[in-house]
Amino acid sequence: MTINPGEMSGQPAPTPGDVAAMTPDLGGFGAISVRLAIEVGGIRLKLADVLKLAAGQVHVLDRRVDQPVDVLISERLVARGEIVAVGERFGVRLTEVLPATSA
Repeated sequence: MTINPGEMSGQPAPTPGDVAAMTPDLGGFGAISVRLAIEVGGIRLKLADVLKLAAGQVHVLDRRVDQPVDVLISERLVARGEIVAVGERFGVRLTEVLPATSA
């Protein structure tokens, strides 16, 4: 199932030509793969507690269910969003894309 961004926001979805015009020419670098990960939340544990982890335990994360999730590329925060169901799979709807910063 494909989610059309225009259907979600009330705005018309950009055409492939619009997206291509906004995308910088990366030459051969455009074929490099990066890992996109979604972080729902976290918890700090003492090493002694890590060693006691067992199936069935529940650990409360540091984020409320109504807060956006973090979208990371190569462990760098690039956007925020919300978890959605896409058929039988999880997806993320981006709600904020952070401005690029120089490292």
